[in-house]
Amino acid sequence: MTKTILSGLNINEIETLIQPLKASPYRAKQIHNWIYFKSVSNIDEMTDLSLKFREQLKDIAQVTNCIIKKKQTSKDGTIKYLVEYPDGECVETVLMRFDNRANLTACVSCQVGCAVNCSFCATGKRGFIRNLNYKEIIEQVLMIQRDTNLKVTNIVFMGQGEPMLNLDNIIKAIEIFNTSFQISARRMTVSTSGIANKIEDFAKLNSQSTLAWSLHAPFDNIRNEIMAINKKYPINDVKKAIKKYIDITGNRVTIEYLLIKDLTDTYECAKGLVELLKDIKCNINLIPYNPVTENDYKKPSGTSVMKFKCILEHSGKKVTVRLERGADIDAACGQLRGKVVQQ
Repeated sequence: MTKTILSGLNINEIETLIQPLKASPYRAKQIHNWIYFKSVSNIDEMTDLSLKFREQLKDIAQVTNCIIKKKQTSKDGTIKYLVEYPDGECVETVLMRFDNRANLTACVSCQVGCAVNCSFCATGKRGFIRNLNYKEIIEQVLMIQRDTNLKVTNIVFMGQGEPMLNLDNIIKAIEIFNTSFQISARRMTVSTSGIANKIEDFAKLNSQSTLAWSLHAPFDNIRNEIMAINKKYPINDVKKAIKKYIDITGNRVTIEYLLIKDLTDTYECAKGLVELLKDIKCNINLIPYNPVTENDYKKPSGTSVMKFKCILEHSGKKVTVRLERGADIDAACGQLRGKVVQQ
């Protein structure tokens, strides 16, 4: 008999599962708490359930069917996990910790591989394999919590894959992160390379999660070079969708901008970005390029980054420079790939 996987079930679904065992709804709440708040990996750890009931539950269910294939810890405390699913496919997920902050941020993947294939990103070099379902997305955070015995407080959908091309499962995952993990929607960020029609769909859901546009260049000719998706959804088309999103939700968006030496970190690009974003309610997050073996792009100098930031700030925008986390274990932005496939 195929056993039901408990990870990813809500309380009502757990109640339905245990009804044949003649268990009370209170038992469902206990099981739910063990999964999401105490992060157990097996039913035997649910010690406030009777031994008899645990044995009955083990006959029909198990907590998870995924494993940590590989774990790497960076010198800065970042942890990267290679999570393997029952079909043998793997994705990478990252736990980021920052000095003097209580927040623990999980960067989760939503697809095996990626169809967008940006030239600066390692993930797309595999091509697109398949979407993750919402339970497989949730499992990444549960794996982190089980391994570290820590509570994840923030979720960013910025790992492997394009979230807007798996939107139904993203929305379901957000719902469960919110209701079962009790993580506020405002502590979740959904990133996109710019799938204009899906941004409009996301807007209509009126989610309180932050939308992040991975822009990375202010001009179509440069963006076409580094992001092939721009040929289908050029900058102005995505900008219209972003503005509609802001009008519908009232939310401020985050603009993710990758600084590549002598390509996107120039004075012309900075001024072009100011002009492009002047009528968009947004914050800007600058990301110094993290090298991958698949291309010859270079990391910008610290001086170049600060000059670029200064030009944007003079336009009145709030600008931050993303702290590099986990680069020594290939866990930084653009470096995730699922190396087990290549071994």
